[in-house]
Amino acid sequence: APPGPAVRADVRAELGVGERPLVVTVARLAEQKGLPTLLDAAAAWAGRTPPPLVAIAGDGPLEGELRARIEAEDLPVLLLGRRSDVAGLLAACDVAVVPSVWEGQPLVVQEILRAGRPLVATRVGGIPGMVGAGERGEDVALLQEPESDAALLVPPNDAEALGRAVSRVLDDPALAARLGSAAARRSALMPGEDDAVDQLAGLYLELTGP
Repeated sequence: APPGPAVRADVRAELGVGERPLVVTVARLAEQKGLPTLLDAAAAWAGRTPPPLVAIAGDGPLEGELRARIEAEDLPVLLLGRRSDVAGLLAACDVAVVPSVWEGQPLVVQEILRAGRPLVATRVGGIPGMVGAGERGEDVALLQEPESDAALLVPPNDAEALGRAVSRVLDDPALAARLGSAAARRSALMPGEDDAVDQLAGLYLELTGP
């Protein structure tokens, strides 16, 4: 079961969020993950009232470069390093962001869907299919977001589009709630750990025969 309200409150207190919106990204600090674009968007959000706090969980080769930029530009971004409480961080956030430049089927998207959180992600790799937007062409997708979509999708490397999408979620509680419930529904369609174990056991029996 996802963490309850007490965990959300504890994590928000630990991060010193207060009443500000919390934007969470869980990613290796590597070129693939589009984190400079996230920092560009964070610079623009700093003008919102109250300004959101961005928390990035993960470590990797870009850590020094990202930290230097956050300090130099005084960005409202925390680098949390590697965390063992991803479920708690997701429970604490108001919107989860996956700004990757390229991806396969990222596990973190499954985690976000399981947590039932509003998601803003880039339209790359397997992500559209995971959030229910994979069946439509790009043009259609830009014009309409069917009720079933579990994320707002934006082009990679586009800080302005990323910023706008996150602002939409923060400004529209009904949209945030719809994305969250669509995420929970998508998650129910994904094979859970028990299902995966059953599938493997079934396959093994099939291969070994009676």
